[in-house]
Amino acid sequence: MAALAQNPTKVVEYATDVTLPLEYAMQVLDKNHTGLISINKIANAPVLLKFLPMPHLLVRANNTKAISTTLGKDFGSSGYISIDKQLKPALIKTYQNITAFNPSKCNNVALCPILWRSLSNMIPNLSIIGNVSKSTGILILTGENDSQTPVQESFLLQQRLTDVNYPDYTLITYPSLGHSFYPSSQWSTTFGPIQPYV
Repeated sequence: MAALAQNPTKVVEYATDVTLPLEYAMQVLDKNHTGLISINKIANAPVLLKFLPMPHLLVRANNTKAISTTLGKDFGSSGYISIDKQLKPALIKTYQNITAFNPSKCNNVALCPILWRSLSNMIPNLSIIGNVSKSTGILILTGENDSQTPVQESFLLQQRLTDVNYPDYTLITYPSLGHSFYPSSQWSTTFGPIQPYV
């Protein structure tokens, strides 16, 4: 369920912390495709706010000084940021802070340095899936709107199983379901009971 093909910290966490919010900024917030988004749009985008390394209250108060300090730009009167030049580096900084190994403190209660080190050193499933005994059936279940473990991870595993002529595997994807197999948008996981049909 919500299978990983690649390394969780080096590939999947980057996709979750950087790629997904950048896609959200470009597809949802930058409707006119200028590469710029307003501070007001950031302040009203909870999907994006959770990835930025700044206090949310400062953003919600439209404190341009706090935002410009975080994103490295003096906005002056424009009130816009560049997705590529300001937002992307801030998201990368957040990713680096999350995945940094600091043995003296936990960056996050759920993801302490020992766990991150273990995940970072994990051999990707994509590398070892061909070593599974051919007498073992494999079932891969994934929500198509899983924002924590992208559905592409399951497709990579499926492709590898095909490449090694694995005889008994099934991939089932569920439209509109997220990481917990509960209805979710493609941008954010909503938690609830697993849907009975899963």
